[in-house]
Amino acid sequence: MYYLGLDIGSSSIKAALVEEATGRSLGVVQEPKQEMGMYAQKNGWAEQNPEDWWIHCCNAIKRIKKEYHISKTQIKGIGISYQMHGLVVVDHNGVPLRKSIIWCDSRAVNIGNKAFEDLGEEKCASQLLNSPANFTASKLKWVKDNEPNTYQNIYKFMLPGDFIAYKFSNTINTTLSGLSEGILWNFKENDIANMLLDYYGIDRALVPDITETFGVQSVVDKKGEEESGIASGTPIYYRAGDQPNNAVSLNVFNPGEVAATGGTSGVFYAITDNLSVKENARVNNFAHVNHHREKETRIGKLLCINGAGIQYRWLLNNLAVNSYDEMNLMASEVRVGSDGVCLIPFGNGAERMLNNKELGTRIVNVNLNNHHKGHLCRAALEGIAFSFVYGMEILKSDGIRAKVIRAGNDNLFRSEIFATTVATLIDQEIEIYNTTGAIGAARAAGLHNGDLESFGKSIMNNDHVMTFLPLRDKSPYQKAYKNWKYELELILNNV
Repeated sequence: MYYLGLDIGSSSIKAALVEEATGRSLGVVQEPKQEMGMYAQKNGWAEQNPEDWWIHCCNAIKRIKKEYHISKTQIKGIGISYQMHGLVVVDHNGVPLRKSIIWCDSRAVNIGNKAFEDLGEEKCASQLLNSPANFTASKLKWVKDNEPNTYQNIYKFMLPGDFIAYKFSNTINTTLSGLSEGILWNFKENDIANMLLDYYGIDRALVPDITETFGVQSVVDKKGEEESGIASGTPIYYRAGDQPNNAVSLNVFNPGEVAATGGTSGVFYAITDNLSVKENARVNNFAHVNHHREKETRIGKLLCINGAGIQYRWLLNNLAVNSYDEMNLMASEVRVGSDGVCLIPFGNGAERMLNNKELGTRIVNVNLNNHHKGHLCRAALEGIAFSFVYGMEILKSDGIRAKVIRAGNDNLFRSEIFATTVATLIDQEIEIYNTTGAIGAARAAGLHNGDLESFGKSIMNNDHVMTFLPLRDKSPYQKAYKNWKYELELILNNV
Protein backbone atom coordinates (compact mmCIF):
# COMPACT_ATOMS: atom_id res chain seq x y z
CA MET A 1 0.00 0.00 0.00
CA TYR A 2 1.19 3.52 -0.78
CA TYR A 3 0.84 7.20 -0.01
CA LEU A 4 0.72 9.71 -2.87
CA GLY A 5 2.56 13.03 -2.61
CA LEU A 6 1.93 15.99 -4.90
CA ASP A 7 4.19 19.04 -5.17
CA ILE A 8 2.39 21.93 -6.87
CA GLY A 9 5.20 24.13 -8.15
CA SER A 10 5.10 27.13 -10.44
CA SER A 11 7.28 25.36 -13.03
CA SER A 12 5.87 21.82 -12.78
CA ILE A 13 3.77 19.35 -10.82
CA LYS A 14 5.57 16.39 -9.25
CA ALA A 15 3.92 13.21 -8.00
CA ALA A 16 5.61 10.65 -5.73
CA LEU A 17 4.67 7.28 -4.26
CA VAL A 18 6.08 5.97 -0.98
CA GLU A 19 5.42 2.69 0.79
CA GLU A 20 2.90 3.11 3.58
CA ALA A 21 4.75 0.76 5.94
CA THR A 22 8.38 1.87 5.45
CA GLY A 23 8.31 5.33 3.86
CA ARG A 24 10.57 4.05 1.08
CA SER A 25 10.20 6.05 -2.12
CA LEU A 26 8.95 4.14 -5.14
CA GLY A 27 9.42 6.93 -7.68
CA VAL A 28 8.67 10.47 -8.81
CA VAL A 29 7.22 11.81 -12.07
CA GLN A 30 6.88 15.36 -13.36
CA GLU A 31 4.19 17.02 -15.47
CA PRO A 32 4.39 18.73 -17.84
CA LYS A 33 7.77 17.66 -19.13
CA GLN A 34 8.47 21.26 -20.16
CA GLU A 35 8.13 24.07 -17.62
CA MET A 36 4.69 25.58 -17.14
CA GLY A 37 4.37 29.13 -18.36
CA MET A 38 3.23 32.22 -16.49
CA TYR A 39 0.94 35.00 -17.64
CA ALA A 40 2.49 38.43 -17.19
CA GLN A 41 0.11 41.09 -18.47
CA LYS A 42 2.31 43.78 -16.91
CA ASN A 43 5.89 43.89 -15.65
CA GLY A 44 6.05 42.40 -12.17
CA TRP A 45 2.87 40.36 -12.61
CA ALA A 46 2.78 36.56 -12.58
CA GLU A 47 -0.37 34.47 -12.94
CA GLN A 48 -1.27 30.85 -13.65
CA ASN A 49 -4.54 29.08 -14.36
CA PRO A 50 -5.41 26.88 -11.33
CA GLU A 51 -7.22 24.43 -13.57
CA ASP A 52 -3.91 23.81 -15.37
CA TRP A 53 -2.39 22.65 -12.07
CA TRP A 54 -5.22 20.18 -11.70
CA ILE A 55 -4.85 18.85 -15.25
CA HIS A 56 -1.12 18.28 -14.68
CA CYS A 57 -1.84 16.63 -11.31
CA CYS A 58 -4.23 14.19 -12.96
CA ASN A 59 -1.74 13.44 -15.74
CA ALA A 60 1.06 12.90 -13.22
CA ILE A 61 -1.10 10.52 -11.18
CA LYS A 62 -2.03 8.49 -14.23
CA ARG A 63 1.63 8.30 -15.29
CA ILE A 64 2.98 7.21 -11.92
CA LYS A 65 0.27 4.56 -11.49
CA LYS A 66 1.07 3.17 -14.94
CA GLU A 67 4.86 3.28 -14.56
CA TYR A 68 4.82 1.48 -11.21
CA HIS A 69 1.77 -0.76 -11.85
CA ILE A 70 -0.24 0.69 -8.97
CA SER A 71 -4.03 0.49 -8.81
CA LYS A 72 -6.16 3.25 -7.34
CA THR A 73 -7.14 1.07 -4.37
CA GLN A 74 -3.47 0.70 -3.36
CA ILE A 75 -3.20 4.44 -2.64
CA LYS A 76 -4.27 4.92 0.98
CA GLY A 77 -3.77 8.66 1.44
CA ILE A 78 -2.66 11.92 -0.18
CA GLY A 79 -0.24 14.64 0.92
CA ILE A 80 0.02 17.99 -0.86
CA SER A 81 2.89 20.50 -1.01
CA TYR A 82 2.34 23.73 -2.90
CA GLN A 83 3.85 27.04 -4.00
CA MET A 84 3.32 29.48 -1.15
CA HIS A 85 1.52 32.86 -1.00
CA GLY A 86 -0.63 32.40 -4.11
CA LEU A 87 -4.25 33.55 -4.36
CA VAL A 88 -7.09 31.54 -5.91
CA VAL A 89 -10.62 33.00 -5.81
CA VAL A 90 -13.71 30.92 -6.64
CA ASP A 91 -17.45 31.47 -6.93
CA HIS A 92 -20.20 29.48 -5.19
CA ASN A 93 -19.73 26.66 -7.71
CA GLY A 94 -16.01 26.44 -6.97
CA VAL A 95 -15.09 27.86 -10.39
CA PRO A 96 -12.03 30.14 -10.42
CA LEU A 97 -13.06 33.74 -11.12
CA ARG A 98 -9.66 34.70 -12.47
CA LYS A 99 -6.17 33.30 -12.87
CA SER A 100 -4.21 32.74 -9.67
CA ILE A 101 -1.91 35.58 -8.60
CA ILE A 102 1.14 33.51 -7.65
CA TRP A 103 4.03 33.92 -5.23
CA CYS A 104 6.39 35.91 -7.47
CA ASP A 105 3.78 38.49 -8.53
CA SER A 106 4.71 41.88 -7.04
CA ARG A 107 1.62 43.98 -7.80
CA ALA A 108 0.55 44.16 -4.13
CA VAL A 109 3.87 45.41 -2.71
CA ASN A 110 2.68 48.98 -2.20
CA ILE A 111 -0.58 47.79 -0.64
CA GLY A 112 1.29 45.73 1.92
CA ASN A 113 3.83 48.45 2.63
CA LYS A 114 1.07 50.99 3.28
CA ALA A 115 -0.70 48.57 5.61
CA PHE A 116 2.57 48.05 7.51
CA GLU A 117 2.99 51.80 7.86
CA ASP A 118 -0.63 52.50 8.85
CA LEU A 119 -1.02 49.61 11.27
CA GLY A 120 2.43 50.12 12.73
CA GLU A 121 5.51 47.94 12.95
CA GLU A 122 4.92 46.99 16.61
CA LYS A 123 1.35 45.77 15.98
CA CYS A 124 2.32 43.84 12.85
CA ALA A 125 5.33 42.26 14.56
CA SER A 126 3.49 41.25 17.73
CA GLN A 127 0.29 40.02 16.08
CA LEU A 128 1.12 38.98 12.50
CA LEU A 129 4.86 38.31 13.06
CA ASN A 130 5.41 39.94 9.64
CA SER A 131 4.72 42.93 7.49
CA PRO A 132 1.60 42.28 5.35
CA ALA A 133 3.98 42.83 2.42
CA ASN A 134 3.21 41.16 -0.90
CA PHE A 135 1.46 38.12 0.55
CA THR A 136 -1.97 36.58 -0.05
CA ALA A 137 -4.01 39.05 2.01
CA SER A 138 -2.50 41.99 0.13
CA LYS A 139 -3.16 40.29 -3.21
CA LEU A 140 -6.81 39.84 -2.24
CA LYS A 141 -6.97 43.53 -1.38
CA TRP A 142 -5.59 44.28 -4.85
CA VAL A 143 -8.45 42.31 -6.42
CA LYS A 144 -10.94 44.19 -4.25
CA ASP A 145 -9.55 47.56 -5.36
CA ASN A 146 -8.90 46.81 -9.02
CA GLU A 147 -11.44 44.15 -10.00
CA PRO A 148 -14.55 44.97 -7.94
CA ASN A 149 -16.86 42.83 -10.09
CA THR A 150 -14.63 39.80 -9.52
CA TYR A 151 -14.42 40.55 -5.81
CA GLN A 152 -18.20 40.78 -5.47
CA ASN A 153 -18.57 37.25 -6.84
CA ILE A 154 -15.98 35.62 -4.55
CA TYR A 155 -17.35 32.83 -2.38
CA LYS A 156 -13.98 31.78 -0.89
CA PHE A 157 -10.32 32.48 -1.49
CA MET A 158 -7.79 29.69 -1.34
CA LEU A 159 -4.08 28.99 -1.46
CA PRO A 160 -2.86 26.80 -4.35
CA GLY A 161 -2.80 23.60 -2.27
CA ASP A 162 -6.29 24.29 -0.97
CA PHE A 163 -7.55 24.43 -4.55
CA ILE A 164 -6.02 21.05 -5.46
CA ALA A 165 -7.53 19.49 -2.32
CA TYR A 166 -10.88 20.99 -3.32
CA LYS A 167 -10.66 19.49 -6.81
CA PHE A 168 -10.17 16.04 -5.29
CA SER A 169 -12.94 16.36 -2.72
CA ASN A 170 -15.35 19.23 -3.45
CA THR A 171 -14.49 20.47 0.07
CA ILE A 172 -13.05 23.95 0.61
CA ASN A 173 -10.81 24.36 3.63
CA THR A 174 -7.36 25.58 4.61
CA THR A 175 -4.86 25.21 7.45
CA LEU A 176 -3.59 27.49 10.19
CA SER A 177 -0.12 27.22 8.66
CA GLY A 178 -1.54 28.22 5.27
CA LEU A 179 -3.35 31.24 6.70
CA SER A 180 -0.18 32.38 8.42
CA GLU A 181 1.79 32.27 5.16
CA GLY A 182 -0.86 34.57 3.66
CA ILE A 183 -0.46 36.89 6.73
CA LEU A 184 -4.01 36.02 7.68
CA TRP A 185 -3.37 34.66 11.19
CA ASN A 186 -3.14 36.67 14.42
CA PHE A 187 -0.72 34.89 16.74
CA LYS A 188 -1.50 37.12 19.70
CA GLU A 189 -5.23 36.41 19.55
CA ASN A 190 -4.88 32.85 18.17
CA ASP A 191 -7.46 33.61 15.53
CA ILE A 192 -7.91 34.81 11.97
CA ALA A 193 -6.23 38.20 11.48
CA ASN A 194 -9.38 40.32 11.75
CA MET A 195 -7.21 43.34 12.37
CA LEU A 196 -5.77 43.12 8.84
CA LEU A 197 -9.04 41.99 7.23
CA ASP A 198 -10.84 44.96 8.76
CA TYR A 199 -8.11 47.33 7.60
CA TYR A 200 -8.39 45.96 4.06
CA GLY A 201 -12.21 45.87 4.21
CA ILE A 202 -12.27 42.14 3.46
CA ASP A 203 -15.20 40.04 4.69
CA ARG A 204 -14.16 37.28 7.10
CA ALA A 205 -16.76 35.04 5.43
CA LEU A 206 -14.36 34.69 2.48
CA VAL A 207 -11.90 32.78 4.69
CA PRO A 208 -12.24 28.99 4.28
CA ASP A 209 -12.92 26.69 7.22
CA ILE A 210 -9.75 25.68 9.06
CA THR A 211 -8.69 22.03 9.17
CA GLU A 212 -5.74 20.37 10.91
CA THR A 213 -2.47 20.11 8.97
CA PHE A 214 -2.27 16.38 9.78
CA GLY A 215 -5.43 14.28 9.75
CA VAL A 216 -8.43 13.65 7.53
CA GLN A 217 -8.83 17.05 5.84
CA SER A 218 -11.31 15.75 3.24
CA VAL A 219 -11.84 12.67 1.07
CA VAL A 220 -11.83 12.12 -2.68
CA ASP A 221 -15.36 12.24 -4.10
CA LYS A 222 -16.80 10.62 -7.24
CA LYS A 223 -15.88 13.51 -9.52
CA GLY A 224 -12.39 13.61 -8.04
CA GLU A 225 -12.04 9.89 -8.76
CA GLU A 226 -13.24 10.25 -12.35
CA GLU A 227 -10.75 13.05 -13.10
CA SER A 228 -7.72 11.96 -11.06
CA GLY A 229 -7.89 8.17 -11.00
CA ILE A 230 -7.69 8.11 -7.19
CA ALA A 231 -10.42 6.01 -5.55
CA SER A 232 -13.31 7.88 -3.97
CA GLY A 233 -13.07 7.80 -0.19
CA THR A 234 -9.26 8.16 -0.24
CA PRO A 235 -8.36 10.68 2.49
CA ILE A 236 -6.29 13.83 2.03
CA TYR A 237 -4.13 13.66 5.13
CA TYR A 238 -1.72 16.59 4.82
CA ARG A 239 -1.16 19.96 3.17
CA ALA A 240 1.64 22.54 3.52
CA GLY A 241 3.48 25.26 1.61
CA ASP A 242 6.68 24.28 -0.15
CA GLN A 243 9.16 25.65 2.39
CA PRO A 244 7.46 24.19 5.49
CA ASN A 245 7.06 20.97 3.51
CA ASN A 246 10.75 20.99 2.62
CA ALA A 247 11.44 21.14 6.35
CA VAL A 248 9.05 18.22 6.92
CA SER A 249 10.89 16.29 4.17
CA LEU A 250 14.09 16.78 6.16
CA ASN A 251 12.57 15.89 9.55
CA VAL A 252 12.78 19.48 10.79
CA PHE A 253 10.11 20.11 13.43
CA ASN A 254 11.75 21.38 16.62
CA PRO A 255 13.53 24.52 17.90
CA GLY A 256 17.12 24.68 16.71
CA GLU A 257 16.49 22.53 13.64
CA VAL A 258 17.08 24.25 10.29
CA ALA A 259 16.18 23.20 6.74
CA ALA A 260 18.33 24.62 3.94
CA THR A 261 17.68 24.86 0.21
CA GLY A 262 20.27 25.76 -2.40
CA GLY A 263 18.42 26.05 -5.69
CA THR A 264 17.92 29.04 -7.97
CA SER A 265 17.35 30.95 -4.77
CA GLY A 266 18.54 29.88 -1.33
CA VAL A 267 16.59 29.43 1.88
CA PHE A 268 17.20 28.88 5.56
CA TYR A 269 14.01 27.79 7.32
CA ALA A 270 14.67 27.68 11.06
CA ILE A 271 12.28 26.46 13.77
CA THR A 272 11.73 28.33 17.04
CA ASP A 273 9.21 28.16 19.88
CA ASN A 274 9.40 31.91 20.44
CA LEU A 275 6.96 34.46 19.05
CA SER A 276 9.48 37.27 19.49
CA VAL A 277 10.30 39.02 16.21
CA LYS A 278 13.28 41.34 15.77
CA GLU A 279 13.98 41.03 12.05
CA ASN A 280 10.50 41.27 10.52
CA ALA A 281 11.84 43.46 7.70
CA ARG A 282 14.35 40.80 6.61
CA VAL A 283 12.90 37.48 7.84
CA ASN A 284 9.42 36.02 7.36
CA ASN A 285 7.73 34.14 10.21
CA PHE A 286 5.10 31.48 9.61
CA ALA A 287 3.29 28.88 11.68
CA HIS A 288 5.15 25.63 11.06
CA VAL A 289 3.18 22.49 10.26
CA ASN A 290 3.21 21.32 13.89
CA HIS A 291 2.31 24.70 15.40
CA HIS A 292 -0.79 24.38 17.57
CA ARG A 293 -2.62 27.36 18.99
CA GLU A 294 -3.16 25.59 22.32
CA LYS A 295 -0.54 22.86 22.66
CA GLU A 296 2.80 24.16 21.35
CA THR A 297 4.41 27.04 19.50
CA ARG A 298 6.39 26.16 16.39
CA ILE A 299 7.36 29.07 14.14
CA GLY A 300 9.34 28.71 10.94
CA LYS A 301 11.64 31.68 10.34
CA LEU A 302 12.23 31.88 6.61
CA LEU A 303 15.23 33.75 5.27
CA CYS A 304 15.39 33.85 1.47
CA ILE A 305 18.44 34.61 -0.68
CA ASN A 306 17.35 35.40 -4.24
CA GLY A 307 20.84 35.43 -5.69
CA ALA A 308 22.00 31.85 -5.11
CA GLY A 309 22.18 29.02 -7.67
CA ILE A 310 21.05 31.34 -10.45
CA GLN A 311 24.47 32.99 -10.20
CA TYR A 312 26.35 29.73 -10.78
CA ARG A 313 23.98 28.84 -13.64
CA TRP A 314 24.70 32.22 -15.25
CA LEU A 315 28.42 31.43 -15.21
CA LEU A 316 27.75 28.00 -16.74
CA ASN A 317 25.83 29.67 -19.56
CA ASN A 318 28.36 32.44 -20.17
CA LEU A 319 31.80 30.90 -19.59
CA ALA A 320 33.40 28.55 -22.08
CA VAL A 321 32.61 25.48 -19.96
CA ASN A 322 30.54 22.36 -20.57
CA SER A 323 29.18 21.39 -17.15
CA TYR A 324 28.96 22.17 -13.45
CA ASP A 325 31.40 19.31 -12.86
CA GLU A 326 33.99 21.09 -15.02
CA MET A 327 33.37 24.33 -13.12
CA ASN A 328 33.67 22.58 -9.76
CA LEU A 329 36.94 20.95 -10.81
CA MET A 330 38.42 24.31 -11.88
CA ALA A 331 37.20 25.89 -8.63
CA SER A 332 38.83 23.13 -6.56
CA GLU A 333 42.21 24.00 -8.05
CA VAL A 334 42.01 27.55 -6.65
CA ARG A 335 42.85 28.35 -3.04
CA VAL A 336 40.26 29.32 -0.41
CA GLY A 337 39.50 33.00 -0.89
CA SER A 338 39.91 32.80 -4.70
CA ASP A 339 43.21 34.71 -4.46
CA GLY A 340 41.31 37.87 -3.54
CA VAL A 341 38.54 37.71 -6.17
CA CYS A 342 35.16 38.46 -4.59
CA LEU A 343 31.78 37.87 -6.20
CA ILE A 344 28.66 39.50 -4.74
CA PRO A 345 25.87 37.25 -6.10
CA PHE A 346 22.77 39.43 -5.70
CA GLY A 347 21.80 39.73 -9.35
CA ASN A 348 18.34 38.20 -9.12
CA GLY A 349 16.33 41.23 -8.04
CA ALA A 350 15.78 42.90 -4.68
CA GLU A 351 17.09 41.03 -1.64
CA ARG A 352 14.77 41.05 1.37
CA MET A 353 17.64 40.18 3.73
CA LEU A 354 19.40 43.32 2.46
CA ASN A 355 16.33 45.45 3.22
CA ASN A 356 15.02 45.00 -0.33
CA LYS A 357 18.03 46.66 -1.93
CA GLU A 358 18.83 45.63 -5.48
CA LEU A 359 22.61 45.37 -5.80
CA GLY A 360 23.11 43.32 -8.92
CA THR A 361 26.05 40.95 -9.24
CA ARG A 362 29.48 42.50 -8.60
CA ILE A 363 32.84 40.91 -9.37
CA VAL A 364 35.75 42.74 -7.75
CA ASN A 365 39.53 42.49 -7.33
CA VAL A 366 40.14 40.69 -10.63
CA ASN A 367 43.78 40.85 -11.79
CA LEU A 368 43.79 40.35 -15.54
CA ASN A 369 47.31 38.89 -15.45
CA ASN A 370 46.83 36.35 -12.66
CA HIS A 371 43.16 35.36 -12.47
CA HIS A 372 41.23 33.01 -14.76
CA LYS A 373 37.79 31.45 -15.00
CA GLY A 374 38.64 28.98 -12.23
CA HIS A 375 38.88 31.96 -9.89
CA LEU A 376 35.45 33.15 -11.04
CA CYS A 377 33.96 29.71 -10.39
CA ARG A 378 35.46 29.50 -6.90
CA ALA A 379 34.52 33.11 -6.13
CA ALA A 380 30.94 32.39 -7.20
CA LEU A 381 30.61 29.31 -5.00
CA GLU A 382 32.21 31.15 -2.09
CA GLY A 383 30.14 34.29 -2.66
CA ILE A 384 26.90 32.32 -2.57
CA ALA A 385 28.11 30.39 0.49
CA PHE A 386 29.03 33.69 2.19
CA SER A 387 25.53 35.00 1.53
CA PHE A 388 24.16 31.97 3.41
CA VAL A 389 26.53 32.70 6.28
CA TYR A 390 25.42 36.33 6.26
CA GLY A 391 21.82 35.13 6.38
CA MET A 392 22.56 32.88 9.35
CA GLU A 393 23.99 35.90 11.18
CA ILE A 394 20.63 37.65 10.66
CA LEU A 395 18.77 34.61 11.99
CA LYS A 396 21.05 34.53 15.04
CA SER A 397 20.21 38.17 15.72
CA ASP A 398 16.55 37.07 15.59
CA GLY A 399 17.11 34.45 18.29
CA ILE A 400 17.91 31.32 16.26
CA ARG A 401 20.58 28.97 17.60
CA ALA A 402 21.04 26.23 15.03
CA LYS A 403 21.58 22.75 16.45
CA VAL A 404 20.98 20.76 13.26
CA ILE A 405 21.07 21.87 9.61
CA ARG A 406 19.68 19.54 6.97
CA ALA A 407 19.56 20.01 3.20
CA GLY A 408 18.44 18.07 0.16
CA ASN A 409 20.99 16.38 -2.06
CA ASP A 410 20.58 18.74 -4.98
CA ASN A 411 21.92 21.89 -6.59
CA LEU A 412 24.45 23.82 -4.51
CA PHE A 413 24.66 21.31 -1.68
CA ARG A 414 26.22 18.83 -4.09
CA SER A 415 29.26 21.12 -4.19
CA GLU A 416 31.86 20.26 -1.57
CA ILE A 417 33.32 23.78 -1.77
CA PHE A 418 29.95 25.40 -1.14
CA ALA A 419 28.77 23.08 1.64
CA THR A 420 32.13 22.94 3.43
CA THR A 421 32.45 26.74 3.33
CA VAL A 422 29.03 27.19 4.94
CA ALA A 423 29.59 24.42 7.52
CA THR A 424 33.01 25.79 8.51
CA LEU A 425 31.95 29.42 8.91
CA ILE A 426 28.78 28.72 10.89
CA ASP A 427 30.59 25.92 12.77
CA GLN A 428 27.78 23.46 12.22
CA GLU A 429 27.49 20.07 10.56
CA ILE A 430 25.25 20.00 7.47
CA GLU A 431 23.41 16.73 6.93
CA ILE A 432 22.47 15.89 3.33
CA TYR A 433 19.39 13.82 2.48
CA ASN A 434 18.16 12.41 -0.81
CA THR A 435 14.55 13.57 -0.74
CA THR A 436 12.18 15.92 -2.56
CA GLY A 437 9.07 17.94 -1.79
CA ALA A 438 6.77 15.37 -3.40
CA ILE A 439 8.35 12.49 -1.45
CA GLY A 440 8.12 14.53 1.74
CA ALA A 441 4.44 15.26 1.13
CA ALA A 442 3.75 11.56 0.50
CA ARG A 443 5.49 10.56 3.72
CA ALA A 444 3.76 13.32 5.67
CA ALA A 445 0.42 11.75 4.74
CA GLY A 446 1.43 9.05 7.19
CA LEU A 447 1.64 11.57 10.05
CA HIS A 448 -2.12 11.46 10.52
CA ASN A 449 -1.27 8.89 13.19
CA GLY A 450 0.95 11.42 15.00
CA ASP A 451 4.02 9.18 15.04
CA LEU A 452 6.82 11.69 14.48
CA GLU A 453 9.47 9.27 15.77
CA SER A 454 8.79 6.62 13.12
CA PHE A 455 8.51 9.34 10.48
CA GLY A 456 11.96 10.67 11.38
CA LYS A 457 13.46 7.19 11.37
CA SER A 458 12.13 6.53 7.86
CA ILE A 459 14.00 9.61 6.64
CA MET A 460 17.21 8.76 8.47
CA ASN A 461 17.10 5.13 7.31
CA ASN A 462 16.17 5.78 3.69
CA ASP A 463 17.63 9.13 2.73
CA HIS A 464 20.83 10.13 4.54
CA VAL A 465 23.60 10.63 1.99
CA MET A 466 26.46 12.27 3.86
CA THR A 467 27.36 14.93 6.39
CA PHE A 468 29.65 17.91 5.73
CA LEU A 469 31.76 18.70 8.80
CA PRO A 470 33.22 22.09 9.75
CA LEU A 471 36.97 22.18 9.17
CA ARG A 472 39.24 22.66 12.16
CA ASP A 473 41.36 25.32 10.45
CA LYS A 474 38.82 28.07 9.92
CA SER A 475 41.26 30.93 9.42
CA PRO A 476 41.43 30.99 5.58
CA TYR A 477 37.63 30.81 5.40
CA GLN A 478 37.21 33.53 8.01
CA LYS A 479 39.67 35.77 6.18
CA ALA A 480 37.89 35.23 2.85
CA TYR A 481 34.48 35.91 4.43
CA LYS A 482 35.82 39.07 6.08
CA ASN A 483 37.05 40.32 2.69
CA TRP A 484 33.70 39.48 1.03
CA LYS A 485 31.71 41.17 3.78
CA TYR A 486 33.91 44.27 3.50
CA GLU A 487 33.15 44.50 -0.23
CA LEU A 488 29.42 43.94 0.41
CA GLU A 489 29.27 46.69 3.02
CA LEU A 490 31.04 49.10 0.70
CA ILE A 491 28.27 48.53 -1.84
CA LEU A 492 25.46 48.70 0.74
CA ASN A 493 26.74 52.03 1.99
CA ASN A 494 26.56 53.47 -1.50
CA VAL A 495 23.21 52.14 -2.73
